[in-house]
Amino acid sequence: MKTSIYCICLLALSSTACNHMLDVKPAAFSAGENYYQTEQQVLRAVNGAYGTLQNLYTSDFWALTEMSADNTNYQYNASDRGAQQREEIDEFLITSSNNYVNTVWNQLYRNINQCNVIISRIDGVKFSSEATKLQYAGEAKFLRALYYFHLVRLFGGVPLNLKEAATPAEAFTPKRATVDEVYAQIIADAKDAVAGLPPNYTGSNVGRATKGAALTLLGDVYLTRKDYANAVTSLQQVLTLGYGLLPQYGDNFEPSRKNNIESVFSVQFNSGLETENSNYIFVFGPINGKKDLTGYNGNLGGNNTPTPGIYNAYEPNDARKAASVALYDSPTNTPFEEAKAFGGKLPFIKKYYHPPYERDGRANENWPVYRYAHVLLMLAEAINESGSGDPYPHLNLVRQRAGLLPLAGLGQAGFRDAIQHEQRVELAFENHRWYQLLRTGKTVDVMTEHGKAEKARLTRLSAASYDVKPYKLLFPIPEREIRLNGFEQNTGW
Repeated sequence: MKTSIYCICLLALSSTACNHMLDVKPAAFSAGENYYQTEQQVLRAVNGAYGTLQNLYTSDFWALTEMSADNTNYQYNASDRGAQQREEIDEFLITSSNNYVNTVWNQLYRNINQCNVIISRIDGVKFSSEATKLQYAGEAKFLRALYYFHLVRLFGGVPLNLKEAATPAEAFTPKRATVDEVYAQIIADAKDAVAGLPPNYTGSNVGRATKGAALTLLGDVYLTRKDYANAVTSLQQVLTLGYGLLPQYGDNFEPSRKNNIESVFSVQFNSGLETENSNYIFVFGPINGKKDLTGYNGNLGGNNTPTPGIYNAYEPNDARKAASVALYDSPTNTPFEEAKAFGGKLPFIKKYYHPPYERDGRANENWPVYRYAHVLLMLAEAINESGSGDPYPHLNLVRQRAGLLPLAGLGQAGFRDAIQHEQRVELAFENHRWYQLLRTGKTVDVMTEHGKAEKARLTRLSAASYDVKPYKLLFPIPEREIRLNGFEQNTGW
């Protein structure tokens, strides 16, 4: 096989499911050209595409989008150094051969090709309803747009594969598209998704991508591109679709409250179905806390650990803090240097911790991709930057739910600082912090200061850690892709 971004995904060969709407049985699939003949077969392929979305969010994707920023780091495990390359992401020490970066790149392209198969085949299938056909195509285009949105922010201009890769020759794309070309395709796919997706679902279909999810993605893209007028237009439409804030912030992450009025789009997990559970506490929890926290023997991962910076960022009486971060108190914390800043306790992400656990390794939390609170904060940012209205009501709705006083009279620059702070604490540990720093142009300054603080408290860090150069704001194209496909490497790597 000549290229690693080629995947034989002629079928949606995924046994993963999110709930009954995605309960796909792999034995029901057929191979080759004779598969995509019926509406039901396309549905199964679309359901399989949601399964590969699970695979992305249970990979080390969070390391590139959250641990790379100032919200989290890792618990150093002196007895097991197998994850050193993951730790290097946190410390800005990676090389182009980093296994975790390579895994995320490959997973994103596998998922894209699965969407491409659906988009390439759907016009040849007879549907009982044009609306159903538009929905399935819209779901595939929403997912493809989401994947390319991740790729372009992580790697810059990337190969733009838009058709089914049936052979290695077809998948071989030696030219990287420009950033503008990638964004143009993302916007086109998102607009098609807006046109084709329904505003909501019922029953077992709840959790699929909706018109609101596509509009939120489109607004996020416009905000990232500093096209504030279009961002306002897209995000204001989401406000008309029936979403709202839950009274209690922490309920967003409770397994019993999944797909609630605030959930715009979430990655679906179900611990009651084999292989469909999430595993975040087992990956993120303190290494030494498994028996106390989950009831099972062994170790947890010690990854994506909240930093003192995020722990201290919450204002006094902010209800989001207790729902977002927990502290593990145990005499076994003593060997771990990370506990010193927390009075001997070890921090971990509370959002993805809801015991009891009936089976070892089976958690039941969905991963929030977009919440209505995020929509309100993005809309407030876009209104402030465009000068097109009053951004305070949207910001203050989010603050009110957190138990905080409203803000007023800050001026444009002051509001900009306030909204950036609010986004950080509201969306902490939801894979948005790295992108927020990139969008606001503060990555180098914030991460340089963060690195100084980390090196002052953690003696394990080398002098080379957190050397935050501008070229490092893009991850390197994986060395394997450079070698096999001749892609041009990102500057500096």
